[in-house]
Amino acid sequence: ATSSPCDVFINHRGTDTKRTVVSLLYDHFCRINLRPFLDNKNMKPGDRLFEKIDAAIKGCKIGLVIFSPRYCESYFCLHELALMTELNKKTIPIFCDVKPSELKVVRDGRMTSEEFRRFDMALEEAKYTVGLTFDSHKGNWSDVVKSVADIVTEGLLEVEEDEDEDEDEDEEESGPISFYYK
Repeated sequence: ATSSPCDVFINHRGTDTKRTVVSLLYDHFCRINLRPFLDNKNMKPGDRLFEKIDAAIKGCKIGLVIFSPRYCESYFCLHELALMTELNKKTIPIFCDVKPSELKVVRDGRMTSEEFRRFDMALEEAKYTVGLTFDSHKGNWSDVVKSVADIVTEGLLEVEEDEDEDEDEDEEESGPISFYYK
């Protein structure tokens, strides 16, 4: 059984953010009728980790990347980020308690040189994508959740408009003569 596509895939380092901003975002997205994907909420015992997560990323419309101090220590976080980048998913970075310049893929012998190259390339691209920064010691959690939800909602509208335009182009090319009115 395949799961229904999600609107937003939440990529995060669990030890840093799962019990705080990530849970708040997931709950808020559900309340406003978005379909978020969060590993511990959408996966069941027996699910194959990479299979389920990779399918969710392929089916999502937006990737929400929550960068945090220990983000780059996680092979899974970097794998998910690289897959989103390679699939040209719209990604929205949130820098939570970390500056973009502090994010680096570490060569620790646990990944191949090809994985290092993929992860480093994806991380560099994300660091140069406009996002939000949040200091959990000084910031207001409610404000950040609302700001992120507004940005994600706006991003979903853009993605859906792009999909509609792609479908319209397909319709125009369908026959020898076609009339198209807006």
